[in-house]
Formats: sequence, C-alpha cells, structure tokens
Amino acid sequence: MSAVDLASPGQPAVEPRLRLSDRPAQRARVGTDEHTQVLIDAEDEAPITSLSIVVPVYNEEGNLEELHRRLSAVLRTVELPYEIIFVDDGSTDGTWHLIRTLAAADERVAALRQRRNFGKARALALGFEAATGDVVVTMDGDLQDDPDELPRFLAMLDDGYDVVSGWKKRRHDPLGKTFPSKVFNVVVSRVSGVPLHDFNCGYKAYRLSVVKSLRLYGELHRFTPVLAHAEGYRIGELPVTHHARRWGKSKYGWSRLVKGFLDLVTVKFLTDYRQRPMHVLGLPGVVAMALGVLLGLWLIIERFITGAPIGTRPLLSLAVLMVVIGAQFFGLGLLGELLTHNFFPRKSALSELRSTVRDTLNLKSPDRLQGDD
Repeated sequence: MSAVDLASPGQPAVEPRLRLSDRPAQRARVGTDEHTQVLIDAEDEAPITSLSIVVPVYNEEGNLEELHRRLSAVLRTVELPYEIIFVDDGSTDGTWHLIRTLAAADERVAALRQRRNFGKARALALGFEAATGDVVVTMDGDLQDDPDELPRFLAMLDDGYDVVSGWKKRRHDPLGKTFPSKVFNVVVSRVSGVPLHDFNCGYKAYRLSVVKSLRLYGELHRFTPVLAHAEGYRIGELPVTHHARRWGKSKYGWSRLVKGFLDLVTVKFLTDYRQRPMHVLGLPGVVAMALGVLLGLWLIIERFITGAPIGTRPLLSLAVLMVVIGAQFFGLGLLGELLTHNFFPRKSALSELRSTVRDTLNLKSPDRLQGDD
C-alpha cells in the first residue's frame, strides 16, 4: 500500500501517489497479514480534504491534555483542515472544565456536554451530527489509542474503504476485560458475517456519508461496522498499537458481555429484517397456526373413528394454544410491516439528540446541535 499524499495544496508531495480514479477497479485481498480486510471492490473516491476527530469522554480529566497535545502534533503533520470534537458524556470530575480550557486556547477544538451520562452510543451520535470533515475518526479519550496511527487510517480510506476499524492485536488490559471481549468478537463475527477481529475497538475512521447514515442508540456503538456493512459500505480492519491505561479506570467489564449479546440480537434483526419484519415474525406464526390446526383436525378425526372424547384431552389445549400463539406472531409481523412503512423521519432522531445537550463550544454548525443552559 502506497503512502497517502498529505501535502498541502500547492506544495508537491515527496512521492506522488496514484489516485483511485487513475487505476481500474480491483479486488482487495483477504488475509491475516498486516491488514485483515473484508473482500471489496475498490471504487473511485473523492480525495480527503478535511478531518473531524470525535472523542467521547467520561471522567478522563487526567488524560485529555496529553491527548490533545499528541493529537494536534499528528494532525499538523497531516496538513489538512481539522476539528477535534470532544463529547463529554456527563463527567462528574473536572473533564468539562479542562475541555473549556483547551477550546479557549485552540479554536479547532469543539465540544458538547450531555446533561448526564447517556452512554457512548449517544455521545458518538452527537459527535457524528456535529462533524463536518470529509473523514470522521473516533477514538477513546483514555490515551490507549495511539494518535500516531491516524495517517495509516487515512491511507486505507484513500485505498477505497468507507470504514476502517482498528484491531487491538496486542492488548494491555486485564483478563477480566480482554476475555469477554474475545468471546464477544468471535460471536459477533460469526453471527453478522463481518470478518473483523475487534468490534470493541473505539479507534475507527469513517467517510462522512457513513456516519450521517448511522443511527446509534443504546449500546449499538460496538456494531457500527456491522450496521455500515448492512448498508453496503466497504469495511477494512487495521492492526493498531494499544497502550496501557495510565490514568483513571476502565468503564467496561463483564457486564457489557451480556448487554453486547442482547444488542447483537437487535442488530441482527435490524440488519437482516428491518425492512421485512414479517419474514422473521410471520413464519413462526404460520408454522404455529398450521400445527395447531393439524392437531385439531387429528382430534376431530380420532373422535369420529374411535369415539374418544375431545374436551378433556390436553392435546386440545395445546392445539388452541398453538393457534393463539401463531396469530400473535403473525399480528406482530403485520404491525412491524406497518411501522416499517411509516418509519419516522430522521429529524425526530436529531431532535432527541439535541435535547440532551447542555453546552457547546466552537461548533461550526451550532444551529444543528444547540443545547439550552
């Protein structure tokens, strides 16, 4: 993979690179070497002209100043217009005060503060709505993600991907955090059909069109590659350096394993049956009703042949129960089809996000996400 041309306009690059528009479409290789990639068709993409870095934070007061310093140093070498958007997810320490200090000293720092801790998915959704760059990069605020990896993400995006997900190949976390994550990643990869090694890694890069199409809520931030893949976007994976946490404590543990599996059921339904709920709810309904009717017919035939009573037999209760359950599943399928047909507009979701914002700083589009004091 050739290096990304990150020279500023009017300044020639040391090594001119081949744009995607200058070469024929090709198949990306699937492997387990330096880059583990989903099989894709490389298509022409517009060059990257600006960046938005979205960093959701919760009680990371001791990490943000160093993160801002290192991230700014890397972004200056990239030589592209950029913004760093901190989303304070209801921190209870001095995180917001520090963010205000950083924003006052650097006009390229923007920030949003939620009224309370709503979770990482809501924080990322806010950051996505506020982002204006051609590429949106997400990373955690605990300094475990290395800002020096950023040019590598841009290089993979420029090679034809829409989403590049980080892979913490060597993790510096306790077993209570790494083992549940490994189990979760294996199950999600098998169920979703997206062959990534690390869905939990918060270090990801997206083209702007991807983040504007995602709707995150609950705990769905772990499944952004799955949601993007379901919409036809091209997904890649990049092994990244992972550092041990130096300040603060992890907000995750075994509890997220159970939550993750429950959310996996939701994501599987949304990605495979969101536009055809009758296919997942109507089929078991029809099967249950058919089985109930067959049991009822068997009882009637047996009554005429042998004269055996029907009203006192448990099989009659089972037949009635199967018909009722089947009718309920079928009805739920019809309701799902009705809701799909009359799906609420995206503006309502944006209104819900806006209601959780308390403060904003230096946003380029404050009219879109403006909180009340």
